[in-house]
Amino acid sequence: MDNFDADVVISGAGPTGLMLAGELRLQGISVIVVERLAEPVQESRALGFSARTIEEFDQRGLLSRFGEVNLIPFGHFGGVSLDYRVIPGGSYGARGIPQAVTEAMLAGWTGELGADVRRGWEVTGLTTDDDGVTVEVDTPDGPSRLRAAYVVGCDGGRSAVRKAAGIEFTGTEPRIELRYADIAGVQLPPGFSGRRVEGGMVIVLPLGPDRCRVSYYEAAEPLRKGPGPITFEEVVGAWKRLTGEDISHGTPLWVSSSTDASRQATEYRRGRVLVAGDAAHLHLPIGAQGMSAGIQDAVNLGWKLALTIKGQAPEGLLDTYHSERHPVGARILTNTLAQSQLYVGGDEIKPLLEVFTELTAYEDVQRHLVGMVTGLDIRHDMGPGDHPLLGRRLEEQEVVVEGEKKTTFELLHPGRAVLLDLGDDAELRETAAGWSDRVTTVSGDCEGLPRGLLVRPDGYVAWVSPEDARTEGLADALTRWFGPSN
Repeated sequence: MDNFDADVVISGAGPTGLMLAGELRLQGISVIVVERLAEPVQESRALGFSARTIEEFDQRGLLSRFGEVNLIPFGHFGGVSLDYRVIPGGSYGARGIPQAVTEAMLAGWTGELGADVRRGWEVTGLTTDDDGVTVEVDTPDGPSRLRAAYVVGCDGGRSAVRKAAGIEFTGTEPRIELRYADIAGVQLPPGFSGRRVEGGMVIVLPLGPDRCRVSYYEAAEPLRKGPGPITFEEVVGAWKRLTGEDISHGTPLWVSSSTDASRQATEYRRGRVLVAGDAAHLHLPIGAQGMSAGIQDAVNLGWKLALTIKGQAPEGLLDTYHSERHPVGARILTNTLAQSQLYVGGDEIKPLLEVFTELTAYEDVQRHLVGMVTGLDIRHDMGPGDHPLLGRRLEEQEVVVEGEKKTTFELLHPGRAVLLDLGDDAELRETAAGWSDRVTTVSGDCEGLPRGLLVRPDGYVAWVSPEDARTEGLADALTRWFGPSN
């Protein structure tokens, strides 16, 4: 047997890499996370996370670690305002939780679970063979190697893992640039949706009692020219030109920029190498979709990779990571590019903006756009069956188990699949007994749900009991997702 340093090496200790490390540790998989930065970054590109990511954190019992989580009920699509409560569980995301806070929470969780995080370690190359992956790393003590069954690149848009594996990163070149600054000592009215102004677009996001983030696009300077980062003086000047407001008295905390370069890995898996987060998809940061999509990648991948390593996975299970998440990533690239056109397009897009705004008066259109941005409308292919729940995420529901009230999210805390027996069905329990090492059967009562539901560890419904044949298709679904019975 191969002498592995760990079952999995993860490159990148950002939110995606840490979430994946936690998912794997819940399944008993050994993990080494390597991160080139010696210390966690304190700056935060993301200032919250999406409605679906809120649910996924709650599915692991992590949401409470943030304390009180305030939701943003109203959001936008390309600057056109929308009430995100139009769909169950809808919101524009968690308010005022910087990415650094999310990362610190996940670091604490993975540490409790025993993940080995090595900072100051940078991936420089890798080679794969039939038995595993050898990862070349630079460490504070010099070059070294790590041996694992699989390696996952969660190391950003310039991913060393993706490049070393030869996975293409195709897409569009940058056309516009958003610039922003976190400022203390400035009071400005918030504007989550942004507003079009003469010469560009501006957004104000509150960060605290006397702090805010100003973000803008100035048409006269669409892309950075020359080397070096953007300066606070440049932000002050542009903000004055676009809004007439003077923010020069503020104290800059962080100044940066992002472009609308949109790229996606052509393969999320190549043999024993996988990519997730920004290493798999890169786009303009709109609607808390970037970090959130990476966390959702990790939740989709973790249990599949764990079953594969344990030798319990059915054939092709690991390939469903690509087949399920690649279309989701492609849809995010499409909607963020569309939003950027609505946001910063010139006079030529005003007719389009007027028609689009008219369309958003229809509730079906609102539901479609909100579902797209939040990820709440994702539906995976689960095989035979046409029940409206099949393939969709299971919303939080209250289940009475042995007289005790629990939520469906609480039942998913261990990271295992759950078979809900809501009809006291001995045949259902007997059918599932052969998968008891991978699937937890819970008997209880819940109004509004079918008699039987199989829920994957990532919260998506994989089987629904037919009304006239209570266990029909259950064994097939269990085999499809969790391998043969014992």
